[in-house]
Amino acid sequence: MILELGKFVSLGASILSLCSLMGSAFFVPASTWQDRLIGSLVHIALAGCLCFASGILFREDALRHAPQSGSQPVPSLTDTLPVRLFFWSLLAMSLLFLLSWFLETYYVPQLWKNQP
Repeated sequence: MILELGKFVSLGASILSLCSLMGSAFFVPASTWQDRLIGSLVHIALAGCLCFASGILFREDALRHAPQSGSQPVPSLTDTLPVRLFFWSLLAMSLLFLLSWFLETYYVPQLWKNQP
């Protein structure tokens, strides 16, 4: 019972930390991309710690419910839902961050040049 509640709370904390990471990477007004990148590094570390701790809880639950015969392999830590969520969201946010950096550097100045 407590392990199930811990899984729920830790997954929620992982999702909230990823939302905080996205907010610090994209939604800080009047900041350059360098400032947003430096500010996001702390959020990446926090989200990673929370997601891996939640992954440990998920793996512990899988170990408790696994049959003792050994017919099914125990999932590794990277196969758990919170860790996969962390890796996929980090990949998506990195790609979006690089795209926003490219657009801010090369496309937006072209738009300002054409202003009357």
